[in-house]
Amino acid sequence: MKVILKENVENLGFKDEVVVVKNGYGRNYLIPKGMAALATDSALKMLDENLKQRAVKDQKVKDEAQKTAEALKALVVKVPAKVGEKGKIFGSVNTIQLAEAIEKSGHNVDRKYIKIKGEAIKEVGKYEANVRLHKDVDTDFTFEVVAEK
Repeated sequence: MKVILKENVENLGFKDEVVVVKNGYGRNYLIPKGMAALATDSALKMLDENLKQRAVKDQKVKDEAQKTAEALKALVVKVPAKVGEKGKIFGSVNTIQLAEAIEKSGHNVDRKYIKIKGEAIKEVGKYEANVRLHKDVDTDFTFEVVAEK
């Protein structure tokens, strides 16, 4: 079954993409939740026209995402965390804390699109993460977990 996605769906596709899914997944999950619409001939024509009109706007958004990606690569984000003896963190650093630290540095990033590489972060040190800023733009960046003052 062909459907047109109305929003980004993890591990399936991005908004306004035409994807092929199993009948049950499309009819019982995607369409009732408003995440997709059936890809009929008229819906595909409307989608094509909308994509043509949106192409210029999308290029501006992509360029801005590229600038943010370059800035994040050059920046070392510092994430403060409560630390006990021997550099152990109480709990662990998660994407919410990382998104807040990035926002303090002047860049707006949605925490849903941040993926921390490796195991859970439970010690002070430097780590890497990946962030998807646009459907065509993602970047790796370095962040440092520091002791909270």
